[in-house]
Amino acid sequence: MNPANLTLDFLVNDAVVYSLPLLHDRLNQAINHPRSSITDIIRIISEDAGLSSRILRLANSPMFGFHSDIDSIGKAVTIIGTRQLHDLAMAVSVMGVFKDIPEGVISMTSFWQHSITCGIIARILATYRRESNVERFFVTGMLHDIGQLILCVKVPGLVREMIVASRDSGIAYFAVQRSVLGFDHGAVGGELLKRWKIPAIITEPVGCHHAPGRAELYPMETSLIHVADVIAHTMQVGFVGEPFVPPMDQRSWERLSIPISLLATIMDRADAQLGEAMAILSGDAPS
Repeated sequence: MNPANLTLDFLVNDAVVYSLPLLHDRLNQAINHPRSSITDIIRIISEDAGLSSRILRLANSPMFGFHSDIDSIGKAVTIIGTRQLHDLAMAVSVMGVFKDIPEGVISMTSFWQHSITCGIIARILATYRRESNVERFFVTGMLHDIGQLILCVKVPGLVREMIVASRDSGIAYFAVQRSVLGFDHGAVGGELLKRWKIPAIITEPVGCHHAPGRAELYPMETSLIHVADVIAHTMQVGFVGEPFVPPMDQRSWERLSIPISLLATIMDRADAQLGEAMAILSGDAPS
């Protein structure tokens, strides 16, 4: 039984104070407006010097591996694409949205280490599958546990109890959440992203990453984020509240058609890319 009588509406309605910057809405409108030009998009991004700098650092990081330096937002738009750049801007912005959350339950640095690792793995998996806009998978992986932050803010004591219950019982943390709340942190995150008006191709994988069989619109994308999350937990980088490696959904793994022999390579690549991606997204100055 839900001891606090919590509902998704209660958690998310109060959490809308955590909203994406106005720049995100302006950029989204410009990209979707038929009369907008690339110049408009470049101008919107360039207005935020800190955002522009981090996007350029991210575009020139090993995660992308371009053969020539990307030294301007204009060049980034040309090489990466407007929609992909929009998704990268959201990835860069989202860490700032939750920067003031107290660390009484989990370390924010540890949280983002796991989340960014999941995003990097998701991007690598999407690249192997030759998916379009692999940056969308990176952002989705980054956001997959965002509901856990809302729970840490709203009911920190209950979160601690559920983490302990998971560790003591040997039951996966998300399963303990379902038994206590009636839903898990994925559902909380998915609902928050809907309120942010993020497209379903991102919100459904976030909402269903611990229940990929429930995905109705984007089962492949959901399967990929589920698999990326399990691999990230296997790497034991960071901590988001789950004491164990969640079980792999066999159907999701099979849906991706990724040879198991590639797993070690995928983890090695993710590990090599994490440090710089973490520094860039957290706003650390370049070394």
